[in-house]
Amino acid sequence: MVNGAQHDPEAARRLLAKTLSSVRGGEAEALYMARDFGLTRFANSQIHQNVIEHDATVRVRLTDDGRTGVASTNRLDNEGLRDVVARAVAIRDRAARNPDAAPLPDGGSTPHATLGSAEATTTADPSTRAQEAKAVIAAADGANLIASGAFSTETQTMAVANSRGVERSETSTLAKLITVVMDDAGGSGYSQAVSIDASDVDGAAVGAEAVDTARRSAGARDVDPGEYPVVLEPFAIGTVLEYLSFISFNALAVEEGRSFMELGRQVMGKNVDIWDDGCDLSGTPSTIDYEGVPKRRVDLVSGGTATGLVHDSMTARRAGTESTGHGLPAPNTWGPLAWNLFMAAGARSADDLIGQLDRGIWVTRFHYVNIVHAKKGILTGMTKDGTFLVEGGKVVRPIRNLRFTQSIPNAFSQIAAIGAETRLVAAEYSGINARVPALLIDRFAFTGATAADGPG
Repeated sequence: MVNGAQHDPEAARRLLAKTLSSVRGGEAEALYMARDFGLTRFANSQIHQNVIEHDATVRVRLTDDGRTGVASTNRLDNEGLRDVVARAVAIRDRAARNPDAAPLPDGGSTPHATLGSAEATTTADPSTRAQEAKAVIAAADGANLIASGAFSTETQTMAVANSRGVERSETSTLAKLITVVMDDAGGSGYSQAVSIDASDVDGAAVGAEAVDTARRSAGARDVDPGEYPVVLEPFAIGTVLEYLSFISFNALAVEEGRSFMELGRQVMGKNVDIWDDGCDLSGTPSTIDYEGVPKRRVDLVSGGTATGLVHDSMTARRAGTESTGHGLPAPNTWGPLAWNLFMAAGARSADDLIGQLDRGIWVTRFHYVNIVHAKKGILTGMTKDGTFLVEGGKVVRPIRNLRFTQSIPNAFSQIAAIGAETRLVAAEYSGINARVPALLIDRFAFTGATAADGPG
């Protein structure tokens, strides 16, 4: 398809129908994904790169008597489609039989969905992105700081059809601006903005927030490791939920015994509510999964109790339930994934949260996070771009970055207060987005200083 036509839902559905028509025997699924992606990068307070990518692929999954074959191509002419089907057949016929293989999902045809798309993002061009990047740079220049970061805009169309009647498609968009601002004294500040609508991304506001943090974090000094009360900003909470999505909230992790999510058991404090909802407009909506199953809201933790898991067709079959619409392109080793996470707000302002700290630490964000013990929900990582010592309810000084090693269920069982405002934050690499508040946690374990990594 030529650029532009690749987002035509009817053309995509005809392409999938043509692909499936050549399959003989067994069950068949065809997944179409088209993506227009633009990225403008800036470093040393100068825009230095602009890249644009257009791509469209068809992925074919064939199953027969427990055997599966998958092949993909971005050659979408007749010969390319015949070739991808032939390769999937050859792989299927050589594959070992899996007696636990699930049938493809049943379904029907629904209208093309555009709940999570915005025209301003689809029409964004390099000048659109450059304008907001320049606003970030201007904020940094005004404070004699150096700004680096990136502004990306993308439009994605996905269509899924299978031999059991599924025929669904959607178009979604995403705009994301991220920056780190630094000074010669070692201060650094971070900010981001994410929305389905590029016109909602305010580069001046992003720059001002990062500049403010960078100014306050200059001249950081060490603090002893140990357990401290903490205020974790939404950037930090978003990263934590990203990792819980991988190791805890999906049904495969529970099935394999590597998750703390025992349904019906109290796993966090009673003031914790976490859910996934791909149709909530205050997030980044996506209405179907990669198997063409409509997404359903899943209440994961309610009042601190484990109440739900996200499922794909495979895990749902083994659990004797239905898919919640969280399947990744199959087959995969991750299982289903919660992409659209939410955590309920509380009633406290940011000043209230900090004001309750007699002596504690304020954390802007985490990075270099890794899994220590999935079953216990233990993560380790470092603070970054704005870490502060609080005494008597007041920020007294910036501190150097610290390593944390902490069981997240335990930490979320000791939440003393929850911020009244939520913020939509995006994971830097996984594509998971979360709308979350700031949290005041009574005890959080910092296990070592990371002075070599630089100040907070």
